[in-house]
Amino acid sequence: MRRITIGQKLYVGVISVFIVFATAFIIYQQTREKQYKIDTLNIRLQNFNDRMDEALRAKGCMDETTIDRYVRTHHLPGQRVTLIRPDGRVIFDNLHKNYADFANHANRPEVARALREGAGSAVERNSPTLKGEFFYSATYFPTDSVVIRSALPYNNDLSRSLQADQHYLWFAIVAMLVLVLLLYQFTSRLGQNINKLRTFAWRADHGESLDSEDLIDFPNDELGEIAERIIKIYKRLQTTRQEQDVLKRQLTQNIAHELKTPVASIQGYLETILDTPGISEATRQQFLERCFAQSQRLTSLLQDISTLNKMDDGAQMMGIEEVDISQMAMTIGKETALQLEAKRMHFANRLPAHICVRGNMSLLYSVLRNLTDNAIAYAGVGTTITLTAHEEGEWWHFTFSDNGVGVGAEHLPRLFERFYRVDKGRSRKMGGTGLGLAIVKNAVLLHGGTITASNNPEGGLRFDFTLAKA
Repeated sequence: MRRITIGQKLYVGVISVFIVFATAFIIYQQTREKQYKIDTLNIRLQNFNDRMDEALRAKGCMDETTIDRYVRTHHLPGQRVTLIRPDGRVIFDNLHKNYADFANHANRPEVARALREGAGSAVERNSPTLKGEFFYSATYFPTDSVVIRSALPYNNDLSRSLQADQHYLWFAIVAMLVLVLLLYQFTSRLGQNINKLRTFAWRADHGESLDSEDLIDFPNDELGEIAERIIKIYKRLQTTRQEQDVLKRQLTQNIAHELKTPVASIQGYLETILDTPGISEATRQQFLERCFAQSQRLTSLLQDISTLNKMDDGAQMMGIEEVDISQMAMTIGKETALQLEAKRMHFANRLPAHICVRGNMSLLYSVLRNLTDNAIAYAGVGTTITLTAHEEGEWWHFTFSDNGVGVGAEHLPRLFERFYRVDKGRSRKMGGTGLGLAIVKNAVLLHGGTITASNNPEGGLRFDFTLAKA
């Protein structure tokens, strides 16, 4: 069974409401216009009655001859004039002179109302005397104790004159046809968009391809634009999700690979100790120290992975406060003094006093500490680490550089990738996790800043990053 679309329901519903409204309006307008014409004709006959009473009163008599002469000279074509006493007795009629044939007129609707209210009328009332339908208008004149009733035969001419004008009816019909066409065009486009979106939703739900012609061409209007954008956004999200899945698989593989090395080393040393009962105490001690070193590397790796996951999933939950970067850099210099001394390196902290930024203290500490540890590990013996800063508008611009060996230009774009190493073998020997610079970049980005890596012209590696002022 074919389902009725929402566009068709909307079309039928609006058209039905409009037809009901238009029909009610036409009936009301016809009734109102007909009543207006009836009232106009009644006023005309009432005026005749008033003028006739004034004329007869001016002449001072109401005999048959005087009344008949006045009616012949002033009446409308086909007009019937009747004079009735308050008791219902007819004393004059210009069309029927045998007054004995007249029944009592006190109960005639227009006469009864005239006696009560001063004036009355009746439309399409049959005359028992003349056997025909008339439009009656009666007026009661208490001074003369008489009801003057004027009447016009309700023939085709009078019926047509009382009919409502039909021009507005044709106008309403034309307006309705125009609305039908416009509404059909609108609901047709709406139906097309909804059908495409329904097709899109069904295919997306069933995992089918969305790259088909029936999901490309949309009507050139706001609804079509919205529908097209919805599909494009979904496709973009789908592509992003696929890319994230690839990155997650790569990250999982990298994590597994990075964890495998320290775990395998620990397992190998412990197996050797367990399988060799006669191993010397010195060798046993050496193997245990190596196991401890690998466990420390494993701990560092897990901590770095945890830090990255927190930044990916819960950055908005990290506390923001005012952080003194100058004091933090001095603290890191003191913490790494022994490592720097072991490699005859120098940390030149040239930051102005009390540089304050708004951010998370733990993440900002990770930025400076990882950059320092990275320089200590790879810059080379006897090199100098330099940290400077200058302000531009609402930002502090920091430069962290060394005068060491630097890296090849081909490695610069990938330095911030997770687990990326310029020299993999040397990096593992140095105890690095491969996540330090990734943590640095993510932390800076979470604070709304930017970071870039480049080689110094005079040699060494340089990092430029920005942080917002407090």
